[in-house]
This record gives sequence, structure tokens and C-alpha cells, in this order.
Amino acid sequence: MDLTLLPGYSAEYRQRHMLRLRLGWHELKVYFGMLDRRQTILVVEDDEDLRRLFRTALTLAGFDVVEAGDGMDALRRIDHSPPDLVILDLVLPRVSGLVVQQEITAHAVTRHIPIVVITGSAISAEELQVACFLRKPISPDQLIDAVRNCLATGSNTAE
Repeated sequence: MDLTLLPGYSAEYRQRHMLRLRLGWHELKVYFGMLDRRQTILVVEDDEDLRRLFRTALTLAGFDVVEAGDGMDALRRIDHSPPDLVILDLVLPRVSGLVVQQEITAHAVTRHIPIVVITGSAISAEELQVACFLRKPISPDQLIDAVRNCLATGSNTAE
């Protein structure tokens, strides 16, 4: 019996794998993704009311949510247990959202993590070079749509 695990097959889920089983001339391909566990979203927002709103909306949409109130805490949480996606405000205490974004994309272990940038600042997605961008104020539905789209594409940089 020959077992091969091939990463990177992507459609609806950011991480999807194929397991190939061979027995003589017979071959069985089994595809599996993140259906067996809930995806974890790290919400990095200094406004506690917004964090609570985002947490509630994401939890109701079926995600596990971890929170950070500043950039330093976000970097610690990412280092300890990398999430499936980061929702990132740019204006944060201690360490800015821009620095958090740069740290995520600078390291091979974390650069695959999609980032949804949310800001009220007068900056564009093109300037930030991000694929998933929302300008405050946003509705819970807009947030959920952006998270799902960003997870589906698996990208955190503009093409």
C-alpha cells in the first residue's frame, strides 16, 4: 500500500489535502479539508465594543474566535497558535496594525495566514497591498462575507 499526502488542493477551503491509497492497480483518492474542525479567527481590535460585535458575529457564523486588544498581544497569540485568519485594525496601541501585518507576511510559518484589514484611516487596499480590506464602519454581514471570501482565496496580498 502506498500513501501520499499532497498539500495545497484548494477550492472552498484554504487548506485541503489529498490522500492517495494504492493497492496494486487500484487507486483511491480521498480529499479532506478543514471540515473536521472549526476555523479560528484572531480579531485584533483595540475597541472592546467592536471586538465583542465581531466575536458574536463570527461565532454565530461557525468560527472559533480569539481576541487581541493590541498589536503586541496579537503577535504573541499568532506566535503561540497561528490562526486560520486574522482580522486586523491598523490603529492599535503598543504595536501598530501595519507592523503586525508586516510581521505576519515576513515569516514563512505565518505568511500563508489571510489577513482582513479593517480601518477607518484614509488608506487604500492598494497602498497596503492586501487582498481583503474593509473600511469602517462595517456591518456584521460585511465582516462575515469578507472573512469567507478571504479564507476561500487564501490570499493576504493583492495580486
